[in-house]
Amino acid sequence: MKKRGLAIGVLLIVVGAAIWILYQNRNTKDGREAVPEEPEYADATQWYVSNRKGEADVFYIISTETGDYRLADGQMCHYADTYNDSLRAPLHAEMEGVDSLLSGRLNYYSPYYRQCSLQSFVNDSLTKARLQMPLEDVRRAFRYYLDHQNGGRPFILAGFSQGGMIMLELLKEMDEETFSRMIAAYAIGVPIADSIHHRHIVAAKGTDDLGVTICYNSVKNIRCAMPGFEHSSMAINPVNWRTDGTPVTLITEPSPLLPVDKQKKDTMTVRLDTISGLLLVEGLTATDYVLPLIGKEGNYHSREIWFYREQLRKNMELRARHFITRQSNNR
Repeated sequence: MKKRGLAIGVLLIVVGAAIWILYQNRNTKDGREAVPEEPEYADATQWYVSNRKGEADVFYIISTETGDYRLADGQMCHYADTYNDSLRAPLHAEMEGVDSLLSGRLNYYSPYYRQCSLQSFVNDSLTKARLQMPLEDVRRAFRYYLDHQNGGRPFILAGFSQGGMIMLELLKEMDEETFSRMIAAYAIGVPIADSIHHRHIVAAKGTDDLGVTICYNSVKNIRCAMPGFEHSSMAINPVNWRTDGTPVTLITEPSPLLPVDKQKKDTMTVRLDTISGLLLVEGLTATDYVLPLIGKEGNYHSREIWFYREQLRKNMELRARHFITRQSNNR
């Protein structure tokens, strides 16, 4: 059941798009934007946690699971309400799904946050304006995690889509002591711009290098990239962990929307285009899912974790083991 979490999250995006179509006029009351209650991270309800008593953690920032919605007073809200059970449900579904797919024996921490809606990504200026609140929430959550939950353990930082954008900002702001405990960062389904130059954002070059950033974006061909995702300054193939164009075969169930035992595995070829930094995937037979509002046919954004779930889980474990071994040797 846990592995269906990502499917539930994907389906919510469709619901969010439908809400947007019904209520395109984004009105406010008295000129003020509708803002949900601020999450309090000392409150356990604002976290999804799997404490396995492991030697290392995963801190995961979820992707966009929210669409614009109408409040009781008629205002349109563009941010998730982390105290509303129906709006929390898809957030929880992704947290649970990713935990079951990727964490393995690692501890897992994922905060609820007032993520901005899918409609917030229709243009760059709107995205920049609305990302400020989600970013501030996750800043506070990450600080609470470090002060009260982490206990000095090494950790993996990971984020998908909107979560990946926020994760990159955390990397830029991270102090050196905290960064020294970071095993690696996984920026999934988000490009890294050429203009980003920071000592904490270093491209991964192989399977077990440490303190690096893993980044990739999957498409059928380069014409299928979403606006703003056409190029990434760093990328790696998560199947063979190479940064050149060497192709590799991936055999897996193609859809996160169907039970695994009801699917026939696809044999796909995955190759990194070294010019664009896009991951080219050939051989998918499943009916393509197009992300509402911003997606394109042949863009595999919604499958970024699903396609490579086994490779990511094993790689997180490998890098964590490498970090812990090196830490022990240096004592």
